[in-house]
Amino acid sequence: MNQDLSIIQLVLHASFVVQLVMLLLLAVSITSWAAIVRKLRALKEVRELNDAFERAFWSGTSLNDLYASAAQNAKHAGPMERIFASGMREYQKLRERRMQDPATLLDGARRAMRASFQREMDAAEANLSFLASVGSVSPYVGLFGTVWGIMHAFTGLASLQQVTLATVAPGIAEALVATALGLFAAIPAVIAYNRFAREIDRLAIKLETFIEEFSNILQRNLGVQGSSASGH
Repeated sequence: MNQDLSIIQLVLHASFVVQLVMLLLLAVSITSWAAIVRKLRALKEVRELNDAFERAFWSGTSLNDLYASAAQNAKHAGPMERIFASGMREYQKLRERRMQDPATLLDGARRAMRASFQREMDAAEANLSFLASVGSVSPYVGLFGTVWGIMHAFTGLASLQQVTLATVAPGIAEALVATALGLFAAIPAVIAYNRFAREIDRLAIKLETFIEEFSNILQRNLGVQGSSASGH
């Protein structure tokens, strides 16, 4: 009896529709785990690159040297470095065009950084919608498989004269495996989504803070407020 009710036997003896649902949920679970691992690695790399650039930025290195390094390291730069490079690039282009108005120079650099910020956030949020969909839809897909399996089991029992627990149990157990698989796919996706969403929110705050700090440095260097330059 234990052999008949093992998970493998239950899956093998389930109806075609329930097996199809199980296969779909298994594929979704594997895909979501792959997305989770990729996102963990990507966010870890982003944190390390941002921290490294932030240390360099506040170390006293000149803006021109930082920009030259960012341009040279464009393929391996982090989000913060790319935002800085986009701001400096626009700032220098406007200076080359003999733009002397400090407000115009500052506004151009800020707009370039905001556009770069949006691109970075779009990249950081990639696959989040997939994890949200897996977390919300998988339990219902599993429930559909369970309902279908139970309907199939009771239909098969209709022709029997005497129904006992031994005849009902396998069919219901087969159906319930679909719900278990739905939860198996959904729970990690929901946990990962919530964690990544919090981490991306922190990343957004950090990048926005950097944009403001860098804008203040440019503003001081341009003498808009007439204050002395500090650090850079």
